[in-house]
Amino acid sequence: MTTPDDVQSRLKSALLALQKARSRIEELEKARSEPIAVIGMGCRFPGGANTPQEFWRLLQSGTDAIREIPRDRWDIDAFYDADPDVPGKMNTRWGGFIDGLDGFDAPFFGISPREARSLDPQQRMLLEVSWEALENAAIPPDSLAGTRTGVFVGITMPDYLLAQANRIDLNAIDAYNATGGILNAAVGRISYFLGLHGACMAVDTACSSSLVAVHLAVQSLRSGESQVALAGGVNYMLLPEITVSLTKAHMMAPDGRCKTFDSRANGFVRSEGCGMVVLKRLSDALADGDPILALLRGSAVNHGGYASGFTVPNKLAQEAVIKAALGNAGVQPAEISYVETHGTGTSLGDPIEVRALVAALREGRTVDNPLMLGSVKTNVGHLESAAGIIGLIKLVSALQHSEIPPHLHLQELNPYIAWNDMPIDIPTQRTPWTGKRLGGVSSFGASGVNAHAVLETAPPLQPSAGDLIERPHQVVLLSARSESALRALASRYVEYLGENPATALADLAYTSSIGRSHLPFRLAVTADNTL
Repeated sequence: MTTPDDVQSRLKSALLALQKARSRIEELEKARSEPIAVIGMGCRFPGGANTPQEFWRLLQSGTDAIREIPRDRWDIDAFYDADPDVPGKMNTRWGGFIDGLDGFDAPFFGISPREARSLDPQQRMLLEVSWEALENAAIPPDSLAGTRTGVFVGITMPDYLLAQANRIDLNAIDAYNATGGILNAAVGRISYFLGLHGACMAVDTACSSSLVAVHLAVQSLRSGESQVALAGGVNYMLLPEITVSLTKAHMMAPDGRCKTFDSRANGFVRSEGCGMVVLKRLSDALADGDPILALLRGSAVNHGGYASGFTVPNKLAQEAVIKAALGNAGVQPAEISYVETHGTGTSLGDPIEVRALVAALREGRTVDNPLMLGSVKTNVGHLESAAGIIGLIKLVSALQHSEIPPHLHLQELNPYIAWNDMPIDIPTQRTPWTGKRLGGVSSFGASGVNAHAVLETAPPLQPSAGDLIERPHQVVLLSARSESALRALASRYVEYLGENPATALADLAYTSSIGRSHLPFRLAVTADNTL
């Protein structure tokens, strides 16, 4: 016979079970929307921007990094013709290029000279930039071995593999030609070298590849699949064929400049480079005391489906992906004050993109809260599979410095864009970014895959009980894999301190000790100041 006490006990048990289930659901919902901390960045971008600091200086100064196609790529005189319809020719002489990849330090990455000869320059850049991004995050790269660290990389162009296939003697092919050139190996090699056990994938959605890679990294972190994530993209141009094809599609700007949002917009200019970011869940980054550069609040990816042409942008799909990213971030449209646009500078793409932005971000916006727009492509051109990551790194840098860098090549606003539909500002000078800072970055692939991400200023740095102890002298530790590399590293430290004399010596000493891998050739310097 059931007594009242039995009923009460069962009700209590059921209530406790419901409370536990509700708590679990709340935890899962919180995990699905937890902000992701950007804790490190590395890059190789045109104009000699080989660090995030150099890239920011390039942006601040309004530098145009486009130059004539170098001879070590192809003979531009043999391929150039002003008429885009001449068979086998291109109507542009310009591009954004990276120098110095012949100086790759193969022994540092445990690669023999024979294998290095078959290594795609994209693999070389990814290895170097991933290492530098981890050091920028003050994470010793070798400390990640065996961890669930994921690697997500946007990569599209197999120029190196095609060049080898077309030019190499079949009798000279060895075991390294395949692994040196296939695109998935470029990403797998990062996990292999660092000993990572997390998810690892090459992402190819054309021009949106690297921002899609970031989106996948965010999902992996929020699901608990990854503890840390390296995400980014790479692009390198070795062959003329793609540029010839884009010329035939009338996509190339003859003057080699992306004149985004300008009445003269007539195409883009191809460029190359590599960018990688290090990501963690915000709760983990705070618990680990990581340097937080910005917060990635949310992201989204979609496809435009059927349109009037395979490569024609779809306004409704762009609008939808922006709204989806806002929803994922828990952000209202009027809170977004700046968007780093896809902004290629084409007569078709620019008006469609602005119409989508107006439709997605107009709600609640007032005249005193205009939406600022910019495009890094006006500085460095279109990095294709790395276009999204360079836009994201620009946005992170702008959030860090509370400033929008100048948008270049804007003389007269494109008359086919309805600028009066919403308050919009395109800063052509360095512009302070004040108040609550939330921004978006868009990246749209030529085959229809769209991506958008929403970022916010990093939370204020909280003092910790474990703050550094001030000592009369500090020890700065340097290490490298060879004596010459150690001397070069010491020279870079000297150069950096000369440019940044206010650097806290205690911080420098702490990072050199805790945030770096300690390699065979070492140098310890005791100092009481940075001068």
